[in-house]
Amino acid sequence: HYRRNNPRRPTSSENVRAGLGAAVVGRGGSLSVADRLCHACVELLEVDGAAISLIHAGASRGTYGSSNELSRRLDEFQFTFGEGPCMDAVRDGRPVCVADFKDPREDRWPAFAGAALDLGVRAVFALPVAVAAERVGALDLFRSQPGPLSDEGLSAGLLAADLAALAILDLMKESAGWPTGDENDSDGWSQLASLERVEVYQATGMVMRQLDVGPAEALLRLRAYAFANNLTASAVAWSIVERRVSLDSDESWDSPYTGGSSR
Repeated sequence: HYRRNNPRRPTSSENVRAGLGAAVVGRGGSLSVADRLCHACVELLEVDGAAISLIHAGASRGTYGSSNELSRRLDEFQFTFGEGPCMDAVRDGRPVCVADFKDPREDRWPAFAGAALDLGVRAVFALPVAVAAERVGALDLFRSQPGPLSDEGLSAGLLAADLAALAILDLMKESAGWPTGDENDSDGWSQLASLERVEVYQATGMVMRQLDVGPAEALLRLRAYAFANNLTASAVAWSIVERRVSLDSDESWDSPYTGGSSR
């Protein structure tokens, strides 16, 4: 669970900007930059975790960076359930902020909200990330205590989202062959998507063959298994790829893991 171990000293806006900027310079590839930026968000903003989600065609394509394993897992659940604040932020092109998942008026994303509460997360703030006018993902900021993000925190988060866009653009240039910067370059997107959650697509193909169904139904079966067993889709995919799980029947599903949930 998220725990706030050390009180944060007030930080001036200039120091926040400098700290976030420093996170995206220096050695290492673009993936390292994304992780450093998420760590900087935790150090400099009023949050306990951060992750950068890649979104394309209304679906989560992968976790690009994260401050810790719990943040990455929360992002994975948005993919598993097919819902969450990051998807809404990208779809609507504006920040999506939840001050308290326990607020009875908060009824969006019931599956994701339950998973977040199980992990000790009470608030989440999803900020859209755009490259060349194309919304390509979201910066998700998580907090263990309820409450809104301050105006200063939101401004700093939006700056971090802009910096995340630069890191994603670098990744596209390095690994996906997107030299033109044209947001309509679907080849660049398809190659970028292939870098993330390869195990899910491989497992989906195996389920298609096992059940003689199309890709949409195969992915739905995989996600349903994950939901029923309190797992992420990626965890289930690895079990299918490694042949520890087969979805070739409608029998009741038992988790392939021992020692508790993977959440």
